[in-house]
Amino acid sequence: MNTTTIKTLKTNGLTEELNRLIGKENVLFTLEDRICYAYDGSKQKYIPDVVALPQSTQHVSDILRFAHKHEIPVCPRGAGSGLTGGAVPVKGGIILDFTQMNHLLEIIPEDLTATVEPGIVTQTFQNKVAQYGLFYPPDPASAPFSTIGGNVAECSGGITGLKYGVTRDYILSLEVALADGSIIHTGRKTLKSVTGYDLTRLFVGSEGTLGVFTQITVKLLPLPEKIEALLIFFAKPQDAVLAANKIISNNLLPRALEFIDKSSIDCVRGYKQEIQIPGEVNAILLIDIDGKETSVKAEASLIEKIVAENHACNVVSAKNPKERDALWEVRRAISPALYHIAPYKINEDICVPRSRILEILDRIADIHKRYPSLKVASFGHIGDGNIHVNVMYDKEEQQQIMAERMIEEILRATVELGGTISGEHGIGNVKSRFLPLEVPPQELQIMKDIKHLLDPKGILNPGKMFG
Repeated sequence: MNTTTIKTLKTNGLTEELNRLIGKENVLFTLEDRICYAYDGSKQKYIPDVVALPQSTQHVSDILRFAHKHEIPVCPRGAGSGLTGGAVPVKGGIILDFTQMNHLLEIIPEDLTATVEPGIVTQTFQNKVAQYGLFYPPDPASAPFSTIGGNVAECSGGITGLKYGVTRDYILSLEVALADGSIIHTGRKTLKSVTGYDLTRLFVGSEGTLGVFTQITVKLLPLPEKIEALLIFFAKPQDAVLAANKIISNNLLPRALEFIDKSSIDCVRGYKQEIQIPGEVNAILLIDIDGKETSVKAEASLIEKIVAENHACNVVSAKNPKERDALWEVRRAISPALYHIAPYKINEDICVPRSRILEILDRIADIHKRYPSLKVASFGHIGDGNIHVNVMYDKEEQQQIMAERMIEEILRATVELGGTISGEHGIGNVKSRFLPLEVPPQELQIMKDIKHLLDPKGILNPGKMFG
């Protein structure tokens, strides 16, 4: 299927058919509208041929039935915040924009469950369930604007992964529109269910290539009584990593355990933040502790003792939300601040077993020596082994080629150490060529067979995952 097909279909009156199915007000064809949907967080550009804004499951079903009949590519889209190209229409066709399907359909506090439409913004949902004293833990950095549907499609992680897990750990049930427009329901609205194959987990993280979510039922937890943050300075990165390992080995499980390296620190010094970072600091741990107030106090005291034994220079603690927000601004400032170093960057999300963090950091440093003209900054969720490696480069073509070569070397080293090429960003089309580094041929073929079974015409988000 290519992008000329739908242009031909327009002359055959099928535009009017799409208008009839979901309403003319929900179909966008002007170039100005379509350009708005040509991008996502990966900064690629592929202009769709049409944008559809479904208002219901029936709309989604009707659109897919229409697309299936005429073999038109369909690309589901939430907020377009993904970093691996999951929401860009690389084959043209129809963008399914879910921003209008953004409702909290049901919350049952006594069952610790809620059902939502895919377009609801993650943080909006978190704030709504908090009004019931409940907590939806998955917390990607994009939570203020990303959608639950997009999070489920990518199996998003985030800062709370160490203690609470990732998106897949909270998805109980899905309503899914298949490629031919038929509707299935996976899982149950119960905290336990082992009846048959786990189709729910199959769809979570499938990046819109197997089906389209129309309703999502999630598991909730009681809202923690107290959250306290600690910002801990180290002169040596090795001390920071060893301190993090020591915290875990003392049977402590922080809500968040983040690492920031020297390059990242150099970027954020004085950048839109209240916290001053001394010049001798070359690594930082940022830790959140949550739970009952008495336990939080005890854990914070023990962590301060552990990091002092591991040569921490200083510990800054936050006792209230305003102080905590100031500490977390150090972490939030990194990504925008990195653009002060170079205008372009590749942001990878490798993940290794926590016991091999020091090894992968050393391997990255060794690889960097072969590319001295590039800049590298590493930070992220050290508690679960997920490090964001940012390779920054100038606009010259040779710089980009070197950056891509360096990234490939880092990904190969990650797999050699028992890690994964993507901890939370997904594969999309950006990483599809690297998938065979991690997934052996037989397993890869099984994945392709599942894709063909559920989407025999290949209309669902083509060009993603397998290229």
